[in-house]
Amino acid sequence: MNMRISIVQLDIVLADPAANRNKVAQIVKTLPETDLIVLPEMFSTGFVTEPQGIAESENSETLKFMLRISKEKNCAVTGSIAVGEDEGDGKTVYYNRLYFVRPDGNVTVYNKRHLFTYGGEGKSFTAGRERVVVEWRGTRILLQICYDLRFPVFSRNRMVARIGRPDYDMIIYVASWPESRIDAWNTLLMARAIENQCYTVGVNRVGKDSACKYSGGSVILNPRGKPVAACLDYAEDTATAVIDMDYLSSFRDVFPVLEDAD
Repeated sequence: MNMRISIVQLDIVLADPAANRNKVAQIVKTLPETDLIVLPEMFSTGFVTEPQGIAESENSETLKFMLRISKEKNCAVTGSIAVGEDEGDGKTVYYNRLYFVRPDGNVTVYNKRHLFTYGGEGKSFTAGRERVVVEWRGTRILLQICYDLRFPVFSRNRMVARIGRPDYDMIIYVASWPESRIDAWNTLLMARAIENQCYTVGVNRVGKDSACKYSGGSVILNPRGKPVAACLDYAEDTATAVIDMDYLSSFRDVFPVLEDAD
């Protein structure tokens, strides 16, 4: 089964979830019928390393918003949010959390595994422990966030005997990746697609905050690392493409690289 994917490249308003939700709501109205909408990293607040007073609750208005959009559009919606979990005794644990929500209200959570130590993310956020693969409308999808892109072992696709095929068919990377390192973003996305023989979706933001300028580079790549859809650089934009699962299966059969993996 094929899947239609829409990527949304945002200019995010810092620390203003209501403004960003409104912006997404207006953009979503312009999208064609789709199976999956992908939003950037921390799309409701912008990337923050000091989440106190900015992070949202586990049952946040932004999560409710994602669920509402998912139901209205009859598609899955994914993107990450800064989340604070109350552990009692006045202690809050913060996660850079990617939600994958479905029209029936089902929610899958992936907490970012590789925190961006260079930028201070690890000082306040807690790293996730689990790699998460979801299945949606016949496609198995690995969920990843930004800095995860630099760690190929964590995302390695492997043959799974019990299902008779590789672990996943597509990787999603949601990001706040700065203009200064955009060449690495483009190169690593291509590498992940080629080495894992999978579709790869990278959704980045545009605009700027106090630390960085963001140029975009949001793209959907086929398993050969070639773009099938992309957003314009330096602009709020969307792009939609159909990923061809028959093509993916045929490509893997003809060139079965993953069967020789370590």
